[in-house]
Amino acid sequence: MRFYKYFFLLLIVFCFSSCKVFRSNLMLKTNKDYTFDKIVDSLSKQDYKIDANDIINVRIFSNDGFKIIDLANSNQMSRWIDLDYVINRDGTCKLPLIGRVKLAGLSIREATEYLEQIYADYYVKPFVYMTVTNKRVIVFPGNGGTAKVLNLTNNNTTVIEALALTGGISEDGKAYKVKLIRNQENQKPKVYLMDLSKIEGVAVGNTVVLAHDIIYVEPRYRLAKTLVAEITPIVSLISSTFLLYAFIKNVK
Repeated sequence: MRFYKYFFLLLIVFCFSSCKVFRSNLMLKTNKDYTFDKIVDSLSKQDYKIDANDIINVRIFSNDGFKIIDLANSNQMSRWIDLDYVINRDGTCKLPLIGRVKLAGLSIREATEYLEQIYADYYVKPFVYMTVTNKRVIVFPGNGGTAKVLNLTNNNTTVIEALALTGGISEDGKAYKVKLIRNQENQKPKVYLMDLSKIEGVAVGNTVVLAHDIIYVEPRYRLAKTLVAEITPIVSLISSTFLLYAFIKNVK
């Protein structure tokens, strides 16, 4: 009888233990009283900003785009070449002819217009085409096993688009509890909470994602399934121990 008491006591303690036991796979948790950052309309209209560690591809044309310029060979205009340049941690990038320029913090459009002004000292009516080749966000669609690192090809990819590109919110994901976590250098990350379960969620879902953003869909907690998965091995172990104890006792 005493053995049964210990068994049920252990079972109760295990069942009411913290979520670190049953939900140990959960990430990026926030307290119930956590204050989320406010989602404003400007987030959906915000253009992608060039950031440190971005890799940009720059192509220069002259005469309003009529002639291709080979940046690797001075003023040659007959051969095409693609060159990638890295934005350093200080926000600058070293480009042919003009040297080091600061591009971090500028949108793609602002950066191209800025470079066109500078290259105007070297070429006739220069036209600059620029892309960021290593933009990426991390998406957790509601099931940790399906998380993906998403490369962004569109400068203004939205939260809804990013989720769609990864297959959408999983069956176990809470569409009403989507977190957009925006990392900021030397600052506390901004955390936005979005409810995409209703049609009204389109407004917040149109928020433009930036490089290094994290989209985290909180997974649904299946209590019964978790209890069975977690407790079954323990019950089996205790039952086996009890049977062994009873067998040894009968043998004696």
